[in-house]
Amino acid sequence: MKPIKNIGIMTSGGDSPGMNAAIRAIVRTALSLEIKSFGIMRGYQGMIEGDVHEMKTTDVSNIIHRGGTILKTARSKEFMTDEGMEKAYHQLKKNDIDALVLIGGDGTMRGAVAFFEKYNIPAMGLPGTIDNDLTGTDYTIGFDSAVNTAISAIDKIRDTAEAHDRLFLVEVMGRDAGYIALHSGLACGAEYIFIPEQKEMLDEILDSIQDDRKRKKLTNIIVVAEGDEFGGAAELSKLIESRIPTIETRVSILGHIQRGGAPTCHDRILASRLGYAAVHALVNARSQEMVGIVNQEICFTPFAQCIKLQKPLPNDMLDMIKVLAK
Repeated sequence: MKPIKNIGIMTSGGDSPGMNAAIRAIVRTALSLEIKSFGIMRGYQGMIEGDVHEMKTTDVSNIIHRGGTILKTARSKEFMTDEGMEKAYHQLKKNDIDALVLIGGDGTMRGAVAFFEKYNIPAMGLPGTIDNDLTGTDYTIGFDSAVNTAISAIDKIRDTAEAHDRLFLVEVMGRDAGYIALHSGLACGAEYIFIPEQKEMLDEILDSIQDDRKRKKLTNIIVVAEGDEFGGAAELSKLIESRIPTIETRVSILGHIQRGGAPTCHDRILASRLGYAAVHALVNARSQEMVGIVNQEICFTPFAQCIKLQKPLPNDMLDMIKVLAK
């Protein structure tokens, strides 16, 4: 592989706290190696349109603490066509970009695989998603921040739940993965947690709720991942009230507040480490891999493996739910 002179940086898919910290690390690491950095705006769509600009060290000053992404983000159906990829390739060549660092989730990695098969441009990926659902890393950029946002909200909801003796259902993000629900639910002492990866015995849970009310435990918190088998917190609430007419439920959907806000210390350091490692990996002729962290050590996983394998939830945490909620 020829020496890297110009690196393109892109954020794609859903934004996550810590993306800016990663961008900062990539730009400054590249400059330290006398490599130029080019920001690609709005993900693959901006690549197609040639929305590209060179980034200096001052462009990434005072962004490590900011949520969102200064490079913006978007999803691009056009990129998944042969014509869209060809346009993107010509724009990269026009700007003399000879390598890419891509920050995003599963869709970002899939796009990189398809693009590389056609045009063989070196690329490294950083796991930027609050869902924590990518194989090859213990934690994704933004997950810790999202969980802490959810914990803060659920703690506040429990205060009002106790004041009114109500059953609250709190919906967190996680269309296909229950990591946010599992971690925030355990950390907040939720009585029940509903996640996409696990089917729940609803009759047993309803019996347990009725038993709780008989022994005067009138406050319950149920944390629900948006992709659970019942269709989210609102649908589950209707089902519970239809089965137990005497119960009063309330639903809180946390939504996009989980994506916003300043990244935690953990996410800032994680993003910085991964960004630094990605640039050095490209310089050392690595490509088509996601940079992750496993047992506090940097590791590399091929894109094809990241998008093929499903990241399992820890069995011990799943077992803990029923024991600790009693």
